[in-house]
Amino acid sequence: MARAMTTILATQAAEARAKGEALIRQADKLLCESWNERMWADGGPIDPSPTVDQAINGGYGWLEIECPRCKSRRDVDLAALRHPPTTLVHDLASRLRCSKCAKAGRRPSATLLQLTPRARQATSET
Repeated sequence: MARAMTTILATQAAEARAKGEALIRQADKLLCESWNERMWADGGPIDPSPTVDQAINGGYGWLEIECPRCKSRRDVDLAALRHPPTTLVHDLASRLRCSKCAKAGRRPSATLLQLTPRARQATSET
């Protein structure tokens, strides 16, 4: 009897955990979508923003950026960044630079555009 109850409780715990993780993923997705909407409406970077780990968990693992100097756009793979996953996305603006402009002796901070589910371009820069 005790083994049967243990199995039932373990199954219920696993089901509850799966439901909870799905709800957290959905919440993280909605947070990213909300941040993107505010970025488009207000011209960002908007504080507060999702954290890197929330963006990745919500299915938005890429950040589209633009160089304010040469206007080239790049997609940054958030999972490849060497930053703590609790870093807020809006804090990345001062850390991301344009490699094209480095050749001209300038490395302006990137302009954040939006979080995306996948890269829009073949190359990514960090």
